[in-house]
Amino acid sequence: MITATQIEMALNHVNDPDLGQSLIQLGMIDNIEIDGQKVSFDLVLTTPACPMRNQMSQACVEAIHHYVDRNAEVTVNLTSRPVDTQAADDEENGLMYVKNTILVASGKGGVGKSTVAVNLAVSLAKTGARVGLVDADVYGPSVPIMFDVTKQDIYGEDHNGKTYMMPVEKYGIKLMSVGFMVDAEKALVWRGPMASNALKQILTETWWGEIDYLVVDMPPGTGDIQLTMAQSLPVTGAIIVSTPQQVALADVVRGVQMFRNSQIDIPVLGFVENMAYFTPAELPNNKYYIFGHGGCRRLAEEMGITLLGEIPLVQSIAESGDNGKPVSLWSDTPTPESEAFMQVAENTIREISKVKHQQNCDCDCCHDHQ
Repeated sequence: MITATQIEMALNHVNDPDLGQSLIQLGMIDNIEIDGQKVSFDLVLTTPACPMRNQMSQACVEAIHHYVDRNAEVTVNLTSRPVDTQAADDEENGLMYVKNTILVASGKGGVGKSTVAVNLAVSLAKTGARVGLVDADVYGPSVPIMFDVTKQDIYGEDHNGKTYMMPVEKYGIKLMSVGFMVDAEKALVWRGPMASNALKQILTETWWGEIDYLVVDMPPGTGDIQLTMAQSLPVTGAIIVSTPQQVALADVVRGVQMFRNSQIDIPVLGFVENMAYFTPAELPNNKYYIFGHGGCRRLAEEMGITLLGEIPLVQSIAESGDNGKPVSLWSDTPTPESEAFMQVAENTIREISKVKHQQNCDCDCCHDHQ
């Protein structure tokens, strides 16, 4: 006779493919039911679109056949924990006074997503908006370095009877980073529930106060962390950062598909093409398209998505980030780099206005374009 204990012991041999811990340890197995040789249980995913769902499901079946009964009829129910996307509106939390949340994402790493997120936040603040910036990139938090706030103590403060973390403020922007919580010299081994819950906690348990635009620097890729984050927060829209190469643009398409998934349904505000062209300091009017020309613009036209801006590949952008003074701060004499980021910010504001109009308007014309 098959018992629930036998099933749990067998499934304890099935590890999460990335983290190396068992599904039992991670609390991903629920509702075990046994009827003779028929076994069924829930495999609780962090998101219905978890990229490892089929691999883990098959591993569960094989484990039960190997450790319990080779003739067992195993049914694995792929489920996910329900997410209340209205939580931030209905409950008191740190996001309750945030008007717009913008996810800055990329299909792959190395395209300058964090640089774009940081300079977008700075440029939005230069328009007079109240801005917050969340560094949610668990694999490589960059905001502490790019704002020169690497050594920060996070303090708590009571609001509405609850203690919240208080963001660090610099250059008129409220900052919160994963990098404030962990040792910069140690790698984070986070995935799925752990990473998603930690990031949601940073967002909702930080007291942001009155914020016009909260920019979230997302982890790169389109895995279950990104999906869960997107599903769990009240998001106004997403920006996808790419470089001109075809291999990078292929990842952009996957990013768009993730946000347009019916279970997520987050408007894509537009693309930002980073490292679009090279301009030597001694030849400021020259443009050299060393990674290709117009790829992101063509993709934007094909997908009906706005190209928010093209950012040049110049040494000053990298140096300013390393020095903790984002290039968009340079305001005495506007540079092509700061003007490029300001164009991104202004186009982002326009796209947000369009999205909100479409969401609040009942006319057929607006709904035809959603």
